[in-house]
Amino acid sequence: MHADLLFTGGPVLTPEGRTATAVAVTGDRITAVGDAELRELAGPRTEVVDLAGRLLLPGFQDAHVHPVPAGLELSQCDLTGATTAEETVAAVRAYADAHPERDWILGGGWSMEAFAGGTPSKELLDAVVPDRPVYLPNRDHHGAWVNSRALELAGIDRRTPDPADGRIERDASGEPSGTLQEGAMQLVGRLTPPAGPADRLAALLHAQRHLHALGITAWQDALVGDFLGMDDPAQAYLTAAAEGSLTARVVGALWWDRERGAEQIPELVARREALSRGRFRAGTVKLMLDGVAENHTAALLDPYLDRCGCATANRGKSFIDPEQLPRFVTELDALGFQCHFHALGDRAVRDALDAVEAARAANGPSDTRPHLAHLQVVHPDDVPRFARLGATANIQPLWAAHEPQMDELTIPFLGPERAARQYPFGSLLRSGARLAAGSDWPVSSPDPLQGIHVAVNRVEPGGTRPVFLPGERLGLTDALTAYTAGSAYVNHLDDSGRVAVGALADLVVLDRDPFAGPPEAIAGTSVALTYVGGACVYAAG
Repeated sequence: MHADLLFTGGPVLTPEGRTATAVAVTGDRITAVGDAELRELAGPRTEVVDLAGRLLLPGFQDAHVHPVPAGLELSQCDLTGATTAEETVAAVRAYADAHPERDWILGGGWSMEAFAGGTPSKELLDAVVPDRPVYLPNRDHHGAWVNSRALELAGIDRRTPDPADGRIERDASGEPSGTLQEGAMQLVGRLTPPAGPADRLAALLHAQRHLHALGITAWQDALVGDFLGMDDPAQAYLTAAAEGSLTARVVGALWWDRERGAEQIPELVARREALSRGRFRAGTVKLMLDGVAENHTAALLDPYLDRCGCATANRGKSFIDPEQLPRFVTELDALGFQCHFHALGDRAVRDALDAVEAARAANGPSDTRPHLAHLQVVHPDDVPRFARLGATANIQPLWAAHEPQMDELTIPFLGPERAARQYPFGSLLRSGARLAAGSDWPVSSPDPLQGIHVAVNRVEPGGTRPVFLPGERLGLTDALTAYTAGSAYVNHLDDSGRVAVGALADLVVLDRDPFAGPPEAIAGTSVALTYVGGACVYAAG
């Protein structure tokens, strides 16, 4: 029986290593893995792909990504390319001048390190957009930059109290300075005009094309719901699934409203049923436990330091009551939901693991596959708990490097002992933990090969700064496995993430074999071809 698709002439990464040179595909499945003998499966209608020494491996899967907001930002005031305050302000001016018809200036992606203290002022925006409101989330989407007009429309002044889950940055006189942190973002974000259904669908399809071009065949959308002015992507996924334009395999993580408690669980059950269609499934719940270290909202066991190295009274924020969290997670687990935790600080990581442990004790073993994302600071006592509890470490490797945000806005406020516990990928792997990998795009680049480069080298691509905690580096095979089999595991896509007979033919061909070059050259690798279910969804120009 002839194959529909045949790859020959290059290394193939199988679960056993680079042990094959040919793969045959029939329909949407891999039907043979071997060597030159597979050429006998080529018939008159077989598409033969000559790998010519290039590496064939499973399609990448992003275990934590936000494609619809990313696609929307690409069509708005996109500040991701700006590296200084001057460049950022100039980009806002250029966008506003080019779009006089827009009632609001929306977009985002600015870098905190471009501004003193990571908190840009409203005056910078007022100088270029004085007459229209401006709302621009930063790169990590845990803070927003606004102008005076936006503050005025929201009624925010020196008398406005900080919300329980956020902070209004203020100047020396107590006036709002122009940066809103965490829950305070919603004070302005709720006023912004929502994107229409057509815009959200277009953003999803734009993002999907971009992700396929990076070799990504499946992902977990880490926020399906309404949060801080971000548009709920659910309907876009349902529309794309119904019309057949959703070519990726997607798991939706339903947003846990942190202002409510267990009373929302029946609604999540109903949404799981209503939002599962075609290649989109919504069997996960996203629980955001804390914020980020740069604005001092990541939940820490011990207080942040000030600029002089002295302990403050601030240990960050817990967005979900830690005493209630075990009960919530236990009930979700009993209903078959996967729990996807945002846990960045060591206190949030411990709270998440405690909740998983409570669910295991109450419900017994299950196949819900909880995972903890970000894991910037992990206490050494908690590292072995991941393997013991069956909790996957969902890593964002691009963040594990010396760069201005890390060196100027994070390390000084953590201190040397905690700074040395950041992104402990190697320690987690050695402890027996399963690793999955994601990008958090649009927070950072969705390119898996860039993330793999940092996971292996602990240096930014092209970077000249010192290696960041070299003992936490991963080997190339382990990094690739996190982006393939590891993420397939948390996505419950058990028939993907590997090149083996019977597996789905979700495959990627790189432009070279990164194993054949030095680790420092990994970032120079790119994607040549991407296949989902044996169908080509991307081919390099």
